[in-house]
Amino acid sequence: QVQLEESGGGLVQAGGSLRLSCAASGRTASSDVMAWFRQTPGKEREFVAGISSTGGRTVYTESVKGRFTISRDNPKNTVSLQMNSLKPEDTAVYYCAIATTYRMTVPRNSAAYDYWGQGTQVTVSS
Repeated sequence: QVQLEESGGGLVQAGGSLRLSCAASGRTASSDVMAWFRQTPGKEREFVAGISSTGGRTVYTESVKGRFTISRDNPKNTVSLQMNSLKPEDTAVYYCAIATTYRMTVPRNSAAYDYWGQGTQVTVSS
């Protein structure tokens, strides 16, 4: 059974930083695309950042470019999201996800992802 477990969420002031981590178990994710999404109440889940299986390609939503950095450690089966210069509008539940049928292309559509974590809350106060 594949499980994804996120950690690192919390409360931070605007301008601060947080680092999210996601550990995969039950599957070796080194051949999969991994990504982070976020969701706020009443809104659809939004793509934040994704990384190809080798880590050679990263994709970001426009609003986080230059502030967030996604990375992965394949031997440890983990993906991380370093979030700097956080803004109140970054407040959301953040989810880690795996797309098993993609390698180099990083899809932005949540339907392309097969496995999801339970989410971790990130709250940015103004």
